[in-house]
Amino acid sequence: MGTALVIENYPSDDLRRLGDWFTEAGLGLNVVRAHAGDPLPENLDGHVALVVLGGDQCVYADAAGNPGAPWFPALEGLLRKAVRHHVPTLGVCLGAQLLAQAHGGLVERSTAGPEIGPGLVGRRDAADTDPLFKYVPLLPDVVQWHSDEITELPIGAVLLAASTRYPHQAFRLGDRAWGVQFHIECDAAMIEGWARNDRTLLAELGYEPEVVVAATVDVLADVEEAWQPFAARFAALALGELPGADIPAPGTGRALPLLGH
Repeated sequence: MGTALVIENYPSDDLRRLGDWFTEAGLGLNVVRAHAGDPLPENLDGHVALVVLGGDQCVYADAAGNPGAPWFPALEGLLRKAVRHHVPTLGVCLGAQLLAQAHGGLVERSTAGPEIGPGLVGRRDAADTDPLFKYVPLLPDVVQWHSDEITELPIGAVLLAASTRYPHQAFRLGDRAWGVQFHIECDAAMIEGWARNDRTLLAELGYEPEVVVAATVDVLADVEEAWQPFAARFAALALGELPGADIPAPGTGRALPLLGH
């Protein structure tokens, strides 16, 4: 069994259902709780994949030049190594923002305002040839809970999903790294916890926490239907068990083989 390195950036943002889907697919998990002081490894030796989870921090520097968390520079270094060495990588929400910023993308406070609760994203044409996204429905259900957004993708990134107010909802970088602005891992308890923690924000938006929780919980079965197979394909890719996982070279009809690592 191969093992994925999983980086937790915030106590309330763990793997939850995504962890279950990975283990059911045979992928082992080595969870590093950076928010609790666990040190990040210097490299990805001994791991077949990297997964970076969400959090309440901002990835960009504040007015004093401080990053959102002291381990973010080292984590961005790991993300660059993962892409360079073709290690399958998945960044979720904050993790996607870190993946983008680590490779020259731009993350900022969203001018469209916070995006919270159940939502739909639209698959882009490039997803048709992506080994993970090509089987995702055209308008999959997702869970949103963010105030920042990726306003510019890294050079060479491939946009895979978008929405009207937030155009960069999912992307691929290189041949084995994916970022999703939305959440696919949540269960009901996680959503309830987020609503409790963000009562002030919800009040500012005019949202009733109980209504947000109920609406979000109602779509969790649809989220699982769309994204559990996605998680299983990511695990299969990491374990070298995904057949036909070739990616077309940009601007050509020829496929690039997914390289070993």
